[in-house]
Amino acid sequence: MKNFYLITNEVKDPQGVITARIVDYIEKHGGRAICVNHERQVSFDCKKKEADCALVLGGDGTLLRAARNMMDGELPLLGINLGTLGYLAEVESAAVEEALDRLLADEFVREERMMLSGRLYTDGRKEEQYALNDIVISRCGSLQIVNVRICVNGLFLKGYCADGVIVATPTGSTGYNLSAGGPIVEPSANLLLLTPICPHTLNTRSIVFSPEDEISVEIPLGKDGREQTVEANFDGSHKVSMRTGDRLVIRRADKTTGILRLNTESFLTVLHKKMSDV
Repeated sequence: MKNFYLITNEVKDPQGVITARIVDYIEKHGGRAICVNHERQVSFDCKKKEADCALVLGGDGTLLRAARNMMDGELPLLGINLGTLGYLAEVESAAVEEALDRLLADEFVREERMMLSGRLYTDGRKEEQYALNDIVISRCGSLQIVNVRICVNGLFLKGYCADGVIVATPTGSTGYNLSAGGPIVEPSANLLLLTPICPHTLNTRSIVFSPEDEISVEIPLGKDGREQTVEANFDGSHKVSMRTGDRLVIRRADKTTGILRLNTESFLTVLHKKMSDV
């Protein structure tokens, strides 16, 4: 592996010190780096095969945006963590050179992470969006309870009165799902997680579904028959407004995200370290 996209981050690396350090190291070792600003990732075409992988500077949020923007290509991602707590961004800035040595020597493992497809049906039209971590349906505007109906494979499952619901992948289990009390799942697994956000009941828990299942989130009338307006958020970066009568159908996407792993430690060991840092 010799050619890299370097997705820079002017917020986390405002002076470009880490960016310059990475580019210099790659070039001194016979490689090539093409720098792309993380806010303008759509300006380049990852199908051109100009690079072997993309190095993503920042944190988990930056890597999630990269996964969405580059999903039509086959370029794997490696996150370089410049944030605080990163589960996806494996490499810490102090260990960049060691990580680059392993990439240049082709000493890595590529994992294919499942993604979610969310199809929104509203006003006679259909819109499809994708997520690597999660799709969150939540209230917007004033503080109020959201009523949603959940159907699985066309059959009614349950109605929730809550701040919202999360449908997460195993990769996203350590994100908002974890904060909402959902289970942590080994990221290479294939399944769907449904977790209510602050449910207005004492006996509501997360539910684990098969990757072949289809989860439909329907927005009914709210309290006192009022029309509801809620928000569907894809990986925390793309928002779509929903209202009473709309339906969001979530299933495993036919696309995956390639993540490069350099760490030989087990998921449980890494999880222990991350949880100890909180």
